[in-house]
Amino acid sequence: MKRVNEFLYDDIGNAYERKNLYLKEIAALYNEYDETKDKSLLKKISKLKQNKKQHPYVIELDKYIEKEKNFNKELKGKERKYIDNLPKNLSHKMKRLKINLFLSEQRKDFYKDYVDISYEAKYKYEKSLIEIDQLPSVIEHLEVNEEELKKAKLSKKNINPSEQSKSKTELKAYITEQKKILEDNIEKLKTKRKHRQISKKALNEGIKELKIQYKENINVKSYEIPLKNAKELIKNKKFEINHNSKRKRMVLNANISDLRRKMPTEVENNVPYKGFLTFLLPGVGQLLNKQYIKGMLFFIISLFIYAVAIPYALGFGNYQGNGIAGLVSLAQGGRKIDKSLIFMIEGIIAIFMIVIGIILMYVSFKDVHHVEKDKIKGIRPKNWFETRTSISEDGFPYIASLPALLVTVFIVLVPITTAILLSFTGMDPKHQSKFAWIGLSNYKLIALGEGIAGSAFWLILGWTLVWTAVATTLAILIGFFLAILVNNERIKGKVIFRSIYLLPWAVPAFITIMFFSIMFSPNGAITEIISSIFGRQIVVKNDPNLSRIALILMQAWLGSSYIFLLSTGVLQAIPGDLYEAARIDGATAWQKLKRITLPIILFQTAPLLVGQYTFNFNNFSIIYLFNSGGPFNPSKYGNLAGTTDLLISYIFKLTTENQYQSIGAAITVVISLGLMLFAFIGFKNSKAFKEEKL
Repeated sequence: MKRVNEFLYDDIGNAYERKNLYLKEIAALYNEYDETKDKSLLKKISKLKQNKKQHPYVIELDKYIEKEKNFNKELKGKERKYIDNLPKNLSHKMKRLKINLFLSEQRKDFYKDYVDISYEAKYKYEKSLIEIDQLPSVIEHLEVNEEELKKAKLSKKNINPSEQSKSKTELKAYITEQKKILEDNIEKLKTKRKHRQISKKALNEGIKELKIQYKENINVKSYEIPLKNAKELIKNKKFEINHNSKRKRMVLNANISDLRRKMPTEVENNVPYKGFLTFLLPGVGQLLNKQYIKGMLFFIISLFIYAVAIPYALGFGNYQGNGIAGLVSLAQGGRKIDKSLIFMIEGIIAIFMIVIGIILMYVSFKDVHHVEKDKIKGIRPKNWFETRTSISEDGFPYIASLPALLVTVFIVLVPITTAILLSFTGMDPKHQSKFAWIGLSNYKLIALGEGIAGSAFWLILGWTLVWTAVATTLAILIGFFLAILVNNERIKGKVIFRSIYLLPWAVPAFITIMFFSIMFSPNGAITEIISSIFGRQIVVKNDPNLSRIALILMQAWLGSSYIFLLSTGVLQAIPGDLYEAARIDGATAWQKLKRITLPIILFQTAPLLVGQYTFNFNNFSIIYLFNSGGPFNPSKYGNLAGTTDLLISYIFKLTTENQYQSIGAAITVVISLGLMLFAFIGFKNSKAFKEEKL
């Protein structure tokens, strides 16, 4: 049997004695059983539960509940009679406030006799006291402002046209007068400036202040016009009614909320079951917990699940696909116009929608289950005011992140999932419209280097690794060296040197690469210079090794500027005291570089340097723009790649130019996993991630 807690707890954690003497007696028997291990006590508990209706407290509680029902019926009649006696010209807000005050007074008189029977009665009594204490001031504030608003509207309606005209004439004369004063004052300031009594900056600031004062004077005077004055007063009173009255009601709700947090509730049920029963219907559990507005909001989740997600997963509303079933079939045996790729994408979207639906169901379940467990402890469920306040404060980060999450799911995760699943299919030049699942065949071709698409993989992978390691490392070394060189205090004209070293980064890489591509062409300037030096025709773009060397040097030149910029920023932030202390200790220039400069630079830039390696691994533009991956060697690379192609450009040629999408997707998955592993190891082992500070 589920044990009954001896004490109740409020939202703050304070413990309270139970008012329900029947439950208190059961809890006491459970505690006694814990101490004595006497199984006969379980029989006493069972007998007590069987004779619940005869328990003195339960009899008294039933009488109270019956009286409360009769009171509520009578109160409805009194409320209707009270409403009929209210003035007909009252605003809706005023009418609602007066009704609430009347009901509070009636409830106070009823519940004051039952505060010792039930915490619910005590809560309703103390809530009535708070409302009786604060509602009159809210009503008074609203009455005063509504009365003043009526007077303002009447004043606007009864404005004398001649008085209005006279006020406008006076305003025009006042503007002319103030303009003359402004001009005179400005002239005085200019005279002071002419005689060098004030600075130019003081002159400009003084003119600004005079103009501001001039506008303020005109604005103040304009309110003497009756029509403008009346409009402003009406606007002010409407603001008072809409915002200040609302603020006072919020203070009242906050005080009631404080009472709810400090006043426990007492329920006989001690097994939270509503969350399990309503798991499939978000919103119903909230309604059972009497959180009606929250329940309506969660009911939107039910609408999404049963009106959108599940029908879409079953194929309703698909463009061509058949929901999740279409992901399995991939349009095999379908119409001629059906495309397997569309079936796959729509199936993936369907799965994501179902997953989102299940997550939302779980969120709803957790909410209901948490509220119910809290009620068993004694904590009251939050009312809408408390829920709304909690959402606006604690829930704001989640609400703000929700659009980004949805975009991430449908713009990022869906394409990634499509690429992963596509790698297990046979989409190739012969199977563009319809293709089937082929399992790990594409990964087998890559691993064994077989087939027209997989034969060049290992050659290209080897060159890609060499390119990434050499080009990136060289760029880092050049950038570090230039930054340390320029940062030396003996170097003059640092601004000029820094501007020159930043040019490769400042100029678009597209322009630089195309420029070098032209210069390295058979008739290019660099080709002719190299040929004249060696005394024979040397075309770099026709030689695999020379092309690779040229690409590495180009990337080292292009990438060094970014490293130079990073290193310069770190070097300028290193305190000079460190170098001074090292100099006093007799450290050489090399020791200062090794012990101070390099550790600090690497600490600050290590994560970004790891990013440079991963960027260069997938550096498509320099390879494609320089020589389109050439020169080409069909005996080794086939017709799908060149000797300088990286894996990224190889994938581009496989998928875009030759339509081997499935094996291209498999290679993408392989290199993505490799890069993620490399980045993880690099970040994890960098000092910046191991330590919070140097």
